Amino acid sequence: MTAQRNNGAGRELAYLGGGCFWCLEAVYLELEGVLAVTSGYMGGHVNNPTYRAVCDGDTGHAEVVRVEFDPGVVSFRDVLEVFFVIHDPTTPDRQGNDVGTQYRSAIFYHGLEQASIAKAVIAELERDGAFRDPIVTEVVPAPEFFPAEDYHRDYFARNTYQPYCQYVVAPKLAKFRENFAARRKRA
Repeated sequence: MTAQRNNGAGRELAYLGGGCFWCLEAVYLELEGVLAVTSGYMGGHVNNPTYRAVCDGDTGHAEVVRVEFDPGVVSFRDVLEVFFVIHDPTTPDRQGNDVGTQYRSAIFYHGLEQASIAKAVIAELERDGAFRDPIVTEVVPAPEFFPAEDYHRDYFARNTYQPYCQYVVAPKLAKFRENFAARRKRA
C-alpha cells in the first residue's frame, strides 16, 4: 500500500497535529512544494465538530493541518522533519500554554509507507537524542478529516498582530525560517 494521493499524480497528503493549527498552517504555507494547507480536526468521536467543542476538549479531536504537497519537490520525510522542529513532540496533550488532548502531537497516516516513514523518523530522533524527553507523538491511521471553520484559513496572515499570533505563532514561524531557509518558497 502506498501513501494516499489526491487530485492525481504529484500530490500527496499529510495530516499532522502539533498544537494549535494556526502555527502549523503558517509554517507549511511557506514550505517549498506545499500546494495547500487546511486546518481541521481528526481523531475524535463526534461528526462535524466545531472549534468551540474541540477547544472545550469534549470531542476527542486533535487540531490538525492537512498538508497537500508535491512529493517530487518535498517528501513526506521532509514534511515530518519540519514538523519535529516546529513543535515539542515530548509533551503529552500540550504545546506550551495550550493544554488538552486537542493539542496532542499526532501523525495521522495513509498507508503503510507513511506509517513506516513516520516511525523511522521518530526512531532516528530518539536514537540521536534530539530531545531530552521521549517522543510521545501518536502515529495512527487517518480517520475522517473535518475542515475547520472558514475564519481559521490563513489565520496568521490575517491576524499577525494579535497577541497569540505574536507570542506563539510568530516564534514557530521564525524557527522554521531559521532552520529551513533553503526550503522556503520563493516569493
